[in-house]
Amino acid sequence: MNGLYRPRNGRMIGGVCAGLARRFGMSAWTVRILALLSCLLPGPQFVVYLVLWVMLPSEDRHMARGY
Repeated sequence: MNGLYRPRNGRMIGGVCAGLARRFGMSAWTVRILALLSCLLPGPQFVVYLVLWVMLPSEDRHMARGY
């Protein structure tokens, strides 16, 4: 599976960082730390996280679509 979705396992809050990590072949902790550090910079990073949380399908929906 190569799509972008929020996995059932490995979630901390919404599963966005775990989904991004799986999609790009990185460690989930690396993505979490990068997301946390990016929130220290000025910009809409937190809003982007919230939008991804709402917009990304869960793994169940992703599998149901047959991707």
